[in-house]
Amino acid sequence: MKIIQRLYLKDFLKLLLLISGGLSVIFSLLEMVDKIGYFMPGKSSVASLLLYAFFSVPKLFLYVLPMSVLTCSLFTFSQAMHRKEITAIKAAGGKLRSLSNPFIVMGIFLSLFAFITGEFIVPDFSNRASNLKNFLEGKSRRLNVTEGGLWLRSKDGSPVKIDLYVAERKTAEGVSVFVLGDDSLKEKIVAAKARWNGETWIFEDVSKYNVSTGSVEHFKTITYGSLESPDFFEEDLKGAAEMGIAELYRYTQRLKRAGFRNLKLAVDLHSKISFPLVSLFMMILGMALSLRMRLGGGLFSAGLGLLISLLYWLSYTFSLSMGYSGVIPALISAWTVPLIFSALAIYLFFHIPE
Repeated sequence: MKIIQRLYLKDFLKLLLLISGGLSVIFSLLEMVDKIGYFMPGKSSVASLLLYAFFSVPKLFLYVLPMSVLTCSLFTFSQAMHRKEITAIKAAGGKLRSLSNPFIVMGIFLSLFAFITGEFIVPDFSNRASNLKNFLEGKSRRLNVTEGGLWLRSKDGSPVKIDLYVAERKTAEGVSVFVLGDDSLKEKIVAAKARWNGETWIFEDVSKYNVSTGSVEHFKTITYGSLESPDFFEEDLKGAAEMGIAELYRYTQRLKRAGFRNLKLAVDLHSKISFPLVSLFMMILGMALSLRMRLGGGLFSAGLGLLISLLYWLSYTFSLSMGYSGVIPALISAWTVPLIFSALAIYLFFHIPE
């Protein structure tokens, strides 16, 4: 039995590497080609374009992994059924669920690998891709994003620190403007809140500190026209793909403490946890379907894998969009479809005819 298990596992891994790796590279190259027109101002070289495609590979690999796992497990076991090998194993007294044990372990490993990739590799590579994209487009990243807030320069060159920026409401919390003189700090403007009125920024609860005289002036509101428009922030702000689970969680908590709730980020946070688990249950689902049904040749197995994957993606995307719009809670939005497919996979697995 162990020899057969090693043989099937070897065939599965070869096919998985070919499909998931190949699709990731192809999609990354297509994404690069799609953006070549935007990269022309930066006089990009072939090497820089290929580097941009390389930075996109981990994110795309994460997307295609569940589909690849399902297709490869369907193909591996359906081919074994087609060659009558499963019949021979059953006739010799072998247990099919025992045959699948190494594949379940591999599914757990792939889910852990997907989790680690999404937590550490994808955010780092997405940040690098974003920086390279700005470089190839002839732009520099003007916004320095840290977990402690945002740093930028205003139109007059003054350094500005923003504790929290809420893109949906076009407001900022904890704004500090450091007005520079010839060779030292001249004035510091501190505002508890800033809001965009469509034309300029309105600072609220403002204190102006004159460094040379030591005086302090307080204002209920002032107009500050040197800060960039909200479009400036939206171009350079990190997206959910550029943050790991821990960083995204801390950011949502900061928004919550400030009285804001971003539904999209809440859904994305839960989906970053639920999505890696799908690889394990896609493995189980592929094995269960192959061992319960006579699926025929490899083309039919590949087609069935593609069909189930498409059904999963459509239902999962629809569920996420319902969460983004606030129709259903973020927890339900991100977990319902994965749990349904997981329950189906477990049910079919425990009803494999021995």
